[in-house]
Amino acid sequence: MKAADNGMSTSTAATATGAGVMVGGAMMTPDKDIVDNAAGSADHTTLVAAVKAAGLVETLKSAGPFTVFAPSNAAFDKLPAGTVNSLVTPEMKPTLTKILTYHVVPGSLTAANLTDGQVLTTVQGEKLTVMKSATGVMIKDAKGGMATVTTADVISKNGVTHVIDTVLMPAQ
Repeated sequence: MKAADNGMSTSTAATATGAGVMVGGAMMTPDKDIVDNAAGSADHTTLVAAVKAAGLVETLKSAGPFTVFAPSNAAFDKLPAGTVNSLVTPEMKPTLTKILTYHVVPGSLTAANLTDGQVLTTVQGEKLTVMKSATGVMIKDAKGGMATVTTADVISKNGVTHVIDTVLMPAQ
């Protein structure tokens, strides 16, 4: 459903009923963990493959809680040609892990918990900046890139996921 105040797709009413939110053609439900919900989304196959290649599945299935800014397949498609195929190779695992953990923040932060100008410290250690307005939420990365939250508040049993349209990049 669309939230009238920010234009984002949110799950507030769906979560209250326990129904969940549709993402990538699959119902994301609060009784599943972040990984299991993402694995059902046709829009997150690249992210799920990357999480597996980086060896982060067990971490993101743990109790958390985590807030994940989850790039869609279309977000990964914006990267230069060959980037994703290169990142999922064994020799690039440290770089891939750094990029993926840059999309994860400790705690469970819904869109309502995010404020304009808020600085979030990622699991990777670097910062993200929240840009919030009447039209929605954007996340600014260390290199000045901006990702728009296209679906907010996908609630899982170990945190919350916000679907984003751009892969965030750490400074180094």
